[in-house]
Amino acid sequence: MTTPFDNPDTLYCKMKTACADDWYSYCHHEFVQGIADGSLPLESFKHYLQQDYLFLIHFSRAYALAVYKADNLEDMRVASGSVAGILSEMNLHLEYCAEWGMTEQDVVSQPEARANMAYTRYVLERGMAGDILDLQTALSPCSVGYAEIGLRLISDPATQKEGNPYWKWIQTYGGDEFVQGAIKQVEAIEKLAASRFSEGRMESLCRTFREATRLEIGFWDMGLNRTF
Repeated sequence: MTTPFDNPDTLYCKMKTACADDWYSYCHHEFVQGIADGSLPLESFKHYLQQDYLFLIHFSRAYALAVYKADNLEDMRVASGSVAGILSEMNLHLEYCAEWGMTEQDVVSQPEARANMAYTRYVLERGMAGDILDLQTALSPCSVGYAEIGLRLISDPATQKEGNPYWKWIQTYGGDEFVQGAIKQVEAIEKLAASRFSEGRMESLCRTFREATRLEIGFWDMGLNRTF
């Protein structure tokens, strides 16, 4: 299936192609496939939801760092909009958790899993050590990858819709609002690349993208195995 994220001329697609095996493992992880057919154990999904809320706290900080790293008002406004969007998403996330019988206290009282720490701190480290293009590259496997996963699952006839407790999750990340946000992320990377990219940076950026993708795989592992 071709998606809006498969344009081979974009830097995002080139980085994704450079780690194709890891990207496939991320997008077709056992956790994801369990969501697709409804077979994922409920406790694994609830553990993931709890950790994902804690993840969003640090993800919003990473986009706030993008505001600081930006060198013009337009990029600052784009990053600021992402911060506002994530903070709003966190309220929706708590409402979604409530549908699964979890209160806000249930969610925030959980210790942060090591896989969660590894991923979020890596993103922040890349942003602090590098420039805004490094940061946006580290953010993109999550901010764009979830949309790719959602679109694939919605379009796949093998995805279980009727009676699937995770169908709402699939609709959220494959829905127009999230997909449009992901498209803007790809466009933001492309805009930054126009002034900041050179072939000499390709290896470093691909390494950042690959490591972030592998940490996403670790996040799915954490949810599946309910580890801390």
